[in-house]
Amino acid sequence: MSKKDIGLAFLVVIVWGANFTVIKLGLAGVPSMLLAVLRYVLTAFPAIFFVSRPTIEWKYCIAYGLAVGVGQFGCLFYAMDIGMPAGIASVILQSQAFFTILFGAVLLKEPLKTRQIIGLIIASLGLYLIGTNGGSNGTLSIPIGAFSLSLLAAASWSGSNIVIRYAVARATSKGQKLDMLSLVVWSSLVPPIPLMILALMFDTPETLLHSITNLNGISIFAVLYLAFFSTLFGYGTWSRLLARYSTGRVAPLSLLVPVTGLITAGLVLGEKLSVLQLVAGLVIVLGIVISNFDLAPMKFLLKAKD
Repeated sequence: MSKKDIGLAFLVVIVWGANFTVIKLGLAGVPSMLLAVLRYVLTAFPAIFFVSRPTIEWKYCIAYGLAVGVGQFGCLFYAMDIGMPAGIASVILQSQAFFTILFGAVLLKEPLKTRQIIGLIIASLGLYLIGTNGGSNGTLSIPIGAFSLSLLAAASWSGSNIVIRYAVARATSKGQKLDMLSLVVWSSLVPPIPLMILALMFDTPETLLHSITNLNGISIFAVLYLAFFSTLFGYGTWSRLLARYSTGRVAPLSLLVPVTGLITAGLVLGEKLSVLQLVAGLVIVLGIVISNFDLAPMKFLLKAKD
């Protein structure tokens, strides 16, 4: 990779890691579902007037929009609203990697390799340690509801990955190439309506209207950051890097997102994690690395089995 593209990749990682802290800041002034609605409205408009519609059927856009917008970010925003720390959320969301492996095995009939099973077991141990550690000495405790919703958000993210697999296969069968930025922009038309229905279930119309008409500077910054930096810049730049280089060169850099997420949450929000929570986070990342990348030692040890 060129120095410029390496710099862009690290910038995206920083933007995505800080995303969790920005969500937490935004939730201080805007109800969770309304914040998600505003994020997707600004992601779709005015971008749809400048980005061509993806060359796939609408069912893929709808499925992707529901999986990411309602499943992933709807669950994540609400989980963080009821107590999920920003730093730990950045770690748990990465478990989408092995959810994707499981869904791929069930839905796409992709064979499970030995290293993937080992990585899954290791990452599950890390999730168990994070979920059962109640926090001590001023460290952060995690409500079971928030933890469960964060896992559901990760599973929904992996569901969107499966949708992309189907969409890519469909586009390829038509002799076309799927433009991920186009998919992200046009699928952003889908989440606002179901998210607004959820918002009206959680809060009164008066509360939501009051929040919109009384947005403070931090809330406005959060909405703009989530729409333009995290979504449009992040996905747009990442898609171009994936188009230019092999997945093996680009994808491993995403494992730095939890690192930047933990650092940002610590510096901005003052989140203090226990030693067990930090160790659990490292265990999760280790499991993901083993599951998704052919490490030389693992290839040597498992060559006979895989």
